Amino acid sequence: MGQGSKKKARLGAAASALLIALAVFAWADSRKAESAHAFLFKGETNPDSTASEQFNNPKLSRRPATTDSAQTATGRDGARGVPALVRFREVSGRGLIVKVWIDGAGPFDFAVDTGAGSTILSTRAAQAARVSVSNDRTVGLSGLSGTRRSSARAASVRSIAVGSSNNYLPGRGSIIVADTLPPDLDGVLDPSETFYPLGYVIDFRAGVIRAFEPRTAPLRLGEAPPGGDTVAWLTDGATRRPFVSLEGGRRALIDTGSGLGLGLTPEAARSLGVIGGRRQQREGGLRDLGRGQVEARRIEPATVRVGALVLRRVPTDLLAGAAADAPIILGRDALRPFELTFDPLNRLIRLAPRPRS
Repeated sequence: MGQGSKKKARLGAAASALLIALAVFAWADSRKAESAHAFLFKGETNPDSTASEQFNNPKLSRRPATTDSAQTATGRDGARGVPALVRFREVSGRGLIVKVWIDGAGPFDFAVDTGAGSTILSTRAAQAARVSVSNDRTVGLSGLSGTRRSSARAASVRSIAVGSSNNYLPGRGSIIVADTLPPDLDGVLDPSETFYPLGYVIDFRAGVIRAFEPRTAPLRLGEAPPGGDTVAWLTDGATRRPFVSLEGGRRALIDTGSGLGLGLTPEAARSLGVIGGRRQQREGGLRDLGRGQVEARRIEPATVRVGALVLRRVPTDLLAGAAADAPIILGRDALRPFELTFDPLNRLIRLAPRPRS
């Protein structure tokens, strides 16, 4: 294969890996006088062959519905109300994948997305779990592009278990059923909603999510891990989506559902002093659940500050075609070197660098 062909092959593979649906915003049908809320989701609408080969449609089984009295999780340490450790696998183009049971049915493949603001079920998963769907509450979906698509409905579930069928999570939060998820993904799990009021840790190196009780083991400002920091957990005022303040006052969304690094619109790049230098290998289109299109290109790495933590040479993606109010994103390519701890009661986030194994 010639050098030109090899380069095209590399760019093609990178583009496939970057076909990520960005920034889904949900709003209730105004005719029902519901209040608006927003959430963010990333997931390919046109999966590449590699991602498709790594996913198999789960054999859906219907187990007896769990009663409310049985929904208290018991962790491996025996602590009542704290779910057991959950392992995830990272799949290119899909994210951090965990096994999930909804109302006793499953297992389903869900992507863990701190930027979602809501738990999203595919139509097929909702049907398999016999989820109660509201026919009079339409939820609109849109994304960074601003394109809106009214194709989802509010729903309610009795229980959510992760990792094993009896490892129940304490919260449920907002539940949405949508028909725009990729065919090999059964749903999206927002841990800030489903673990609440517990805190949780996402350890990229170990591939695990751990819950903890923030009333007895809280995070504290000023108690920074070596090489890291503990910073304020900022929100958008409507959801628990975790934002952090960057140097200069700009906010960035900590977003495990995104395969980007530091995702910036041109305006945000200028405000942070990031210059869109020479193009790197990764580039391609990003399609959101509202079926909108955003173009992304990997530029030279940037340096940004989160609290006292300086992130150097962060993989950086310049976004074109995004809405003017699109958030700055800290996606998996920026977050992977860290262990992230989220304390929802004290509204703090700890970023602790993890050594390479």
